[in-house]
Amino acid sequence: MLHTDAVLARLDGQFSVYKSPSVIAPAAQRNPAVIEKVTSMLADIQIEGLDAVRRYAAELDRWDGTDFEISAGEIASSGGLLAPELKTAIELGAERTRAFAEAQRNRLHDFEVELVPGVITGQRYIPVGSVGAYLPAGQFPLTASAFMTIGVAKAAGVPNVIACTPPGLDGKPNAAVLYAAYVSGVDRVFCLGGVQALASMAYGLFTGVPVDMLVGAGNAFVAEAKRQLFGIVTIDLLAGPSEVAVIADESADAEIVAADLLGQAEHGVNSPAALITTSPELAAAVLTAVEKQLETLSTAHITGPAWRDFGSITVADNADVAIELMDDLAPEHLELITKDDDYYFERLRNYGSLFIGAWSTVAYSDKGMAGTNHVLPTAGGAKHSAGLSVSRFLKPLTFQRVSREATPALAEAVAVISASEGMSAHQATATMRLDRFQPDPLAD
Repeated sequence: MLHTDAVLARLDGQFSVYKSPSVIAPAAQRNPAVIEKVTSMLADIQIEGLDAVRRYAAELDRWDGTDFEISAGEIASSGGLLAPELKTAIELGAERTRAFAEAQRNRLHDFEVELVPGVITGQRYIPVGSVGAYLPAGQFPLTASAFMTIGVAKAAGVPNVIACTPPGLDGKPNAAVLYAAYVSGVDRVFCLGGVQALASMAYGLFTGVPVDMLVGAGNAFVAEAKRQLFGIVTIDLLAGPSEVAVIADESADAEIVAADLLGQAEHGVNSPAALITTSPELAAAVLTAVEKQLETLSTAHITGPAWRDFGSITVADNADVAIELMDDLAPEHLELITKDDDYYFERLRNYGSLFIGAWSTVAYSDKGMAGTNHVLPTAGGAKHSAGLSVSRFLKPLTFQRVSREATPALAEAVAVISASEGMSAHQATATMRLDRFQPDPLAD
């Protein structure tokens, strides 16, 4: 997360940087080597089909099986491999995420309206036909990803949702990820990772029918594959390293703020974490608390470099400067921990998802317990895009129904505009209807 030069220039003197990132390049910067590798892999898979998929799976996933598909029985029984409390937590997360998505869907209404007499227009929400979900299961299996992708697609009414998830060191899919897919309503699951998984779903190599949409997070290779496959299919969004930002004032607990910053830095060594505060005292206290917590975190080998290289603390002169600075960052996750959260809530415009108050934390959404979706825009994408939701799986399709009596109101103006453009065929579609609208004087 980096500020734009225009905002820095406009606000010069109204804030001070207490800690800046040590790496200047954007964390989500695309790697030319990744682009080249993904391009080559997609070309091979498009030409060679499953032969190339098997070769890449053996090379990259250590796959040595005969079939990528996980049987329905294995999917259904995956919960039996889990500790009871984990199984219950997964069921709870799936249920809450689905409930929120259904609440969103229930508020998207088909409609039609008569714009002028005889001209009826409208819109219908139709789900896409098929979705392919990528469920990452690397160093940190993202169990809740199935809730956000498969479960929300099903809430939208998508009839066919398949998923791919990479094998672990034992050659088997992660049981928690598999059970999360099961309770989310997945139709079929394949044990396959990376670029080859996305290509297989996009090209229809498993089912014979290409999916219409690819969703789900992944590493740089997965993100680049989605970017290159966009157009062949649609995608949810291009997400980079996970981000967190916090606006806090003197009322905030420094240890809580530090914990929440490190909670998202844990996603990867290039995950940005930013604090913007109106309190110099809090800035100092949070920096101290971060360093103290890093001493005991089991993931300090990840959170430490992430905080060192991509962490920042900025002290703003007042709330309005803090808001402008934060809107410029447009973070993926944004927490408010202030004595007047509503002031910020009413004015902030750019964020993927907002967590209001000291009792809210990003992890509640990350693990599916808050119900909202954690597939969100990064690298400033929140300035122009929202995260994944039930609406993303729905096509708002428009329609028109024009009566004979309404013909003059449309056709005459269309004929004039078409003539001015030199588009005689367009003009004819209107004038022919005008001719037929006119009553035949000899008819009586």
